[in-house]
Amino acid sequence: MTSPEDLLVITASNGENLKLAKRFVKTGERLGANAKLLDLTTLDLPLYNPRTHSQEGVPPQAKDLSIQMRSIPRWVICAPEYNGSIPPVFTSTLAWLSVQGEDFRDLFNGRPIAMASFSGGGGMELLISLRIQLTHLGAEVVGRQLMSNNNKPAKDESIEDLLQRLLQMKPVQL
Repeated sequence: MTSPEDLLVITASNGENLKLAKRFVKTGERLGANAKLLDLTTLDLPLYNPRTHSQEGVPPQAKDLSIQMRSIPRWVICAPEYNGSIPPVFTSTLAWLSVQGEDFRDLFNGRPIAMASFSGGGGMELLISLRIQLTHLGAEVVGRQLMSNNNKPAKDESIEDLLQRLLQMKPVQL
C-alpha cells in the first residue's frame, strides 16, 4: 500500500515550467516525499465566468480537482509570467476552486505553498502577484522563491532548499 501524497507540484504551463515542475517532483521524491504532478494545461475546465457559475454552478471537474488538491497538504506552484502577472489558466482554475463552499479561502487557508517560475520576462511580477493572491487566500507561502530563465537556469540545490523548507512546514489547522 502506498502512502498518500504529501506534495502536489502544480504547473500552469506545458513548456519550461512543466520541465521545472518535473524537477520538483523528482527532487521531492528523492527527499522522501510522495509527490504528484498536476498540469493545469491538461484539465478540461471551462474559463471561469460568473454568469456560467450562477447559471450552471461549479463544473464536476472543478469539484473533483478541489477534492484531489484538498487531500495533499503541501503545494509547489510552477508558473510563467504572463503579461506581467499570473497565467490565465492558473487564475481561472483558482477562481473555480475559490467559489466552492461558503468560505472562498477554505482550500488555501493555512496551506504551505512554495512558488517557482521559469519565465522569459523575468518572473518577478508573477512571483509578487502570486504571493499577494496566495497570502490573501490565507496560504502559508514559503519566504524563499525560485526565479529562473534561459540566462539563469534553476539550480538543483535551490530546488532542494526550497523543498526542504516546504516539507518542514505543517498545514495550519483552523
